[in-house]
Amino acid sequence: MDIIIGGVYQGKLDYAKAQFSLTDSDVFFCSECPVLDLTKRCIYGFEQYLRACAQSSILPQTEYPAETVLICEDIFCGIVPMEDLERKWRDLAGRTLTVLASKANTVTRIFCGLPQQLKP
Repeated sequence: MDIIIGGVYQGKLDYAKAQFSLTDSDVFFCSECPVLDLTKRCIYGFEQYLRACAQSSILPQTEYPAETVLICEDIFCGIVPMEDLERKWRDLAGRTLTVLASKANTVTRIFCGLPQQLKP
């Protein structure tokens, strides 16, 4: 498994497509639904899946096929929100990505389209 994180509109998906030879048909776009399509090689918008898990009070999946590329928007930093769901979502995202990063082959942060290897 490989993880790509970064802010909004930083080029995460473009980087993943180039780095892992992905096509549009390889990408699953998450919605606010706690279900993933693991037949796809790339899970995009992983933070939306985590939000759905927080809303449903279910634990997110932390086991993925070895060839999976997870792309997650960076929502872990900044001011702690006052709303309970927003706090639970960010907490769940941080804790889940910590577990996943320990299992991942690579963790890459994309900033201004530039990759920064956090875990080679």
